[in-house]
Amino acid sequence: MSQLLRVQNFTVSADGFGAGEGQSLEKPFGHADPRSMFAWASATEHPPVKRSEPGGSRGLDDYFTRDYARNIGAEIMGRNKFSPQRGPWQDYEWQGWWGDEPPFHTPVFVMTHHKRPSFTLTDTTFNFVDGDPAAVLAQAKEAAQGQDVRLGGGATTIRQFLDADLVDTLHVAVLPTKLGSGARLWESPDELRDRFHLDVVPSPSGVTHHLFWRK
Repeated sequence: MSQLLRVQNFTVSADGFGAGEGQSLEKPFGHADPRSMFAWASATEHPPVKRSEPGGSRGLDDYFTRDYARNIGAEIMGRNKFSPQRGPWQDYEWQGWWGDEPPFHTPVFVMTHHKRPSFTLTDTTFNFVDGDPAAVLAQAKEAAQGQDVRLGGGATTIRQFLDADLVDTLHVAVLPTKLGSGARLWESPDELRDRFHLDVVPSPSGVTHHLFWRK
């Protein structure tokens, strides 16, 4: 089976925004509240970012969060998912939002026009690459050694890969609330129906899971 490029557990508002405006060190999602945005995932037994206390739900949402690491050998992300800094790197001390144990456990390819040396935290190596989506995907697939590649976001980066027709599957959790502005994934999920099949599954948590797979 060929390697897939997969979007997993990506969360957007009801009006299609994956993050708000005004990203900063203190506000990685701008004016959006990440606790509210990702409450559906963090409440499950298997959240992508592990919490210290045990417990959590084991229903529909957990079905999707449990799938987060399955057969994933590398991740691609945009620079804004990695850092609030813009332009040339002021220093190399910043190592991401996730502390000493990032949740990826694979090689990660950070797309940026300003390269910096790779570094490793536990079992995650961050590589900084300047290239078009197809070139970056080729590097990530090689590093994944036959496994799939996760496209982690943000919304602008996912749109770049969608526009290049490189995405194979998407799982997007749509919140019932609106953000009004920010980084937009879509005006409507119907925009992707020309290239993807779509199933829509509502969850008791209030989010609606949108599952896309290539036609």
